[in-house]
Amino acid sequence: MHWPSGLRERWYWQKEKREPYVKFMEANYPPGFSYEDFGPLFTAEFFDPNQWADILKASGAKYVVLTSKHHEGFTLWGSKYSWNWNAIDVGPKRDLVDELATSIRNRTDLHFGLYHSLFEWFNPLFLEDATNVFKTRKFPTSKSLPELYEIVTKYQPEIIWSDGNGNAPDTYWNSTGFLAWLYNDSPVRDTVVTNDRWGVGSICKHGGFYTCSDRYNPGHLLPHKWENCMTIDKRSWGYRRDAKLDDYLTIEDLVKQLVETVSCGGNLLMNIGPTHDGRIAVIFEERLRQMGTWLKVSGEAIYGTKPWRAQNDTVTPEVWYTFSPKGGKVYAIFFNWPISGTLALGEPQAKVGETEVRLTGHKELLKWVALGEKGMLIALPQLSLKQLPCQWGWALQLTNIN
Repeated sequence: MHWPSGLRERWYWQKEKREPYVKFMEANYPPGFSYEDFGPLFTAEFFDPNQWADILKASGAKYVVLTSKHHEGFTLWGSKYSWNWNAIDVGPKRDLVDELATSIRNRTDLHFGLYHSLFEWFNPLFLEDATNVFKTRKFPTSKSLPELYEIVTKYQPEIIWSDGNGNAPDTYWNSTGFLAWLYNDSPVRDTVVTNDRWGVGSICKHGGFYTCSDRYNPGHLLPHKWENCMTIDKRSWGYRRDAKLDDYLTIEDLVKQLVETVSCGGNLLMNIGPTHDGRIAVIFEERLRQMGTWLKVSGEAIYGTKPWRAQNDTVTPEVWYTFSPKGGKVYAIFFNWPISGTLALGEPQAKVGETEVRLTGHKELLKWVALGEKGMLIALPQLSLKQLPCQWGWALQLTNIN
């Protein structure tokens, strides 16, 4: 969850000086208005962490990652190392990290995680270190590392989602020193997982799970656990007041992304941008609840699964496979209900008298015939729209498959 919004816009406005951003500020804000003046405008008066927790639980998610600090340095907790630029001193006057962590733990089974940016765009200490080609380490020793130790000790997140290496190597950030403490001595040493953004050259090479790039979705199997970190708003991580309906991914798009990602061995981190006054916009809430509705029916094809020997089908396009080690079940997930009423699968090797096929959310066994040595033709049940177990995609459970 990318909160507050407008983080990247600061870069476009103050550093790149992109014309639309400069003109918007000139037209709508008083002369001399600085980015710091936005601090008191981040009010979070409608922030209800219990409601957020209930929405996240309803989405079917198993973990949540909150942006504790982005590249502009504002911390959503009252950090000792971010004087007068944190949510307790400025704006909400609340410890937003603590409130959400408490609600998540009290009301859900989700694992609570924190995103943290190593570098800060405009911090003078970081800029000084960068000018010295990172031979000096004033910024990580006085700001970034103390913050990381602080959030782990205080909030005990089970995911540390690091970002923003600032083109500096991991030795500048002392990433290995911090990670050694995290995995051996920290209060979360037995449960914590981390990503791969710990300095130049570490992304997609070193880490608990690989993120590789934003919106990474390779479409093929990777040899290492990975995560597709993407946004429901196609154009932004934060909330945009001027977003159009077309800018949001549909629930069909999101279910497809989830299925493709999981079949290739990844997790999906689906980002929403809450508002400055503390709301999850209803379109984000709807998408999250829709995903939960789909997972209630087809979650067995997602949760606890591993990639199968084939990720997608060779005969019918847009069919993706997952494998559940419990009972050795193979799942074939498809998005287009065939007009013929029969679905051809090229990958499974079915055994007559042994292989059973079910549609998740539907009780009866389905009839099928083998297509030679490999492949099968499955007769889907004749169901009305109201009888369909779910929308947006369906999962076939195949048992006793070679």
